[in-house]
Amino acid sequence: HVDTLVTLARACFLAGDVRAGTAEEKLAAYDRGREIGQRAIELAPRSEDAHVWFALNTGRWGQTKGVLRSLFLLPTIREELDAIFAANPRSVRGHALAGNVLLELPPLLGGDRAKAQEHFKKGLEADPRFTVLRVDLARAYIAGGRYDAARQELRRVVQERAPTNLADWTVKDRPRARELLDAIKDKR
Repeated sequence: HVDTLVTLARACFLAGDVRAGTAEEKLAAYDRGREIGQRAIELAPRSEDAHVWFALNTGRWGQTKGVLRSLFLLPTIREELDAIFAANPRSVRGHALAGNVLLELPPLLGGDRAKAQEHFKKGLEADPRFTVLRVDLARAYIAGGRYDAARQELRRVVQERAPTNLADWTVKDRPRARELLDAIKDKR
């Protein structure tokens, strides 16, 4: 069933992000998530979630390998983003992925901080309590030297009382927001 495969692909992503202790374990988890996500796409080519979890596992697999060593994945990620936005132009996870790709890539290879910020903001319009988007938007602001704007977003993450994903907020987003706030406390 497609829903089961999507859930398994998501579980692989989380295992790679949270449970895996080594790069090899992360790569194995993300690769398994890619395989499962691809199978879900074969069964349901128009499923936003199937494309999302295939793309997220693929992107994280590439990120773990290293940006320059995984540039061959860029066309796949772009195709998946097209499929995600065709299924749902307001896809929160789609905007998070698109923004991160644009933020992480060097400008020479298509990276664009301003467009990354646009994607993060579009995702937040669709779901203002999706806290990882605020952390990512703050990262983009920090990269551009906009420390006050970054602090505002990071404080909102720390102070959020009803995050969309309580587990992500507790384990990843709030600690990361606190860490970034501390790192930029003296920046103007």
